[in-house]
Amino acid sequence: MQHHPVRRIGSRVVGHGAPAYVIGEIGINHNGDLDNAFKLIDAAAEAGCDAVKFQKRTPEICTPRDQWDIERDTPWGRMTYIDYRHRVEFGEDEYRQIDEYCKSKNIDWFASPWDTEAVAFLEKFDVPTHKVASASLTDDELLRALRATGKTVILSTGMSTPAQIRHAVEVLGSENIVLLHATSTYPAKAEELNLRAINTLRAEFPNVPIGYSGHEIGLQTTVAAVALGACMVERHITLDRAMWGSDQAASVEPQGLTRLVRDIRTIEASLGDGVKKVYESELGPMKKLRRVTGVVAESAVPAA
Repeated sequence: MQHHPVRRIGSRVVGHGAPAYVIGEIGINHNGDLDNAFKLIDAAAEAGCDAVKFQKRTPEICTPRDQWDIERDTPWGRMTYIDYRHRVEFGEDEYRQIDEYCKSKNIDWFASPWDTEAVAFLEKFDVPTHKVASASLTDDELLRALRATGKTVILSTGMSTPAQIRHAVEVLGSENIVLLHATSTYPAKAEELNLRAINTLRAEFPNVPIGYSGHEIGLQTTVAAVALGACMVERHITLDRAMWGSDQAASVEPQGLTRLVRDIRTIEASLGDGVKKVYESELGPMKKLRRVTGVVAESAVPAA
């Protein structure tokens, strides 16, 4: 009998046979504005997403020292890079408000911590899971800190070789992770999405649920990932793709997000159980259209 791995995230079961767990990644598309974050949470909740995801960095740790004082133009004027990193980072007070707001909307929230201090910060909120960004897959110290939380860890595999992925799975432990296939280009070209890698990861890690994190433009390829068996999908979301920020162009706007979740649920309903059968709804057309009954008895056909 084939084993189908499942994981628990909050009140939800994730894995084969369960509805795809849909994550709207807010990331830093809020541009440091709590009102933007609330609007994006609203969009995700109204679309039917299961969760929203943020990114959490400790700027002094995650920003290389030689880049701190480099000045750049931002929507808030010209400022140093380290000041910009602080400007788009929410602190404890903002996340308390986010936590309360998500509870009021009945939607999960969690984040991608980029350093071990960020892991400790997120643990204050008892988030249901943690996410490893593709860029952090090779950070063993971070992976060990996440494993120590005892929570399900979602691992994105963009920009990573098979050997690097295997090593990360060893560090995290395969019994409590979900792997997401990803291509870390923003936006990613269709010919580089390589959706069949979902099947490759499933064959390589048969005891791990496999999902998909997309950075493409458009929705149909993410829906196709679900048709290929992805049990979790993640897309960046934005209020407007023309907003300032490096991730906005590869993000989905609220109307598109609603369509995406709707189409994912339609695909899931249409996949069925794979057992070929005659449906009761086919009996009328059969009676009307089938001229020759055939030599094989129709004993397996349900009674009308």
